[in-house]
Amino acid sequence: MDGRKLYRMGIRGPGRLVGWASHLVGTPTLLVLLGISGAIGFFIFLAEDVAEGETLAFDRAVLLALRNPLDPQMPFGPGWFQELMRDFTGFGSVGILSLVTLAAAGLLYIQHQRRSLFLTIAAIASGMVVSSLLKAGFDRPRPDLVPHGSITYTASFPSGHALLSAVTYLTLAALVARVQPSRGLKVYIFALAALLTIVVGISRVYLGVHWPSDVAAGWAVGSAWALLWWLIARWLERRGVVEPERTEPQAAGETPS
Repeated sequence: MDGRKLYRMGIRGPGRLVGWASHLVGTPTLLVLLGISGAIGFFIFLAEDVAEGETLAFDRAVLLALRNPLDPQMPFGPGWFQELMRDFTGFGSVGILSLVTLAAAGLLYIQHQRRSLFLTIAAIASGMVVSSLLKAGFDRPRPDLVPHGSITYTASFPSGHALLSAVTYLTLAALVARVQPSRGLKVYIFALAALLTIVVGISRVYLGVHWPSDVAAGWAVGSAWALLWWLIARWLERRGVVEPERTEPQAAGETPS
């Protein structure tokens, strides 16, 4: 067979496979499935490296880079910045996340989105269970390289604050935004959720209570969980179990996109 023909088949083969999958489940669903697979794959890869101690050098380097080289007991930055990091880390605590979940549930209740409300609570509660199981399973010790800037009670891997903030904020963004009519409001909700998730994770490393690999693992699992529940919501919507996604009403004469 001609070499150029083989080359063209090699290019077209994956493209046709992606096109077939997109036609079968829809492009948004396909992208979400790829996102879930990538996040889970990254977590597995990271967990193996952590178990073998291959991330320790990187973890130590990042943790020490956030400290004063003349006095590793002290993190970089003035006192107000250190206090700000402690404030940020509170956004990932179980108490704050529970309050945020209840606030979102109240919003859905007022908007008469009762079935979406129960779906939201189920997603967040089950995510908390997953976090506890993973922590108990890996049982990685907390960093002892620098003093902790926050009180800790559980194991280190994956970071519960990073995981639960991703689970809560991203899942709420996915489930709450879908019943908001404004596209701008949807984007705002997702951007705010991502920002909160990022600052919580960074604060855990800054305060010396987690290795960077703990936070990265938490982000990966939390993101996968949020995407999974988006798929569940989409599947239930098609079967009429939960309220349909709302979109902005089109202006007169405007053609659908």
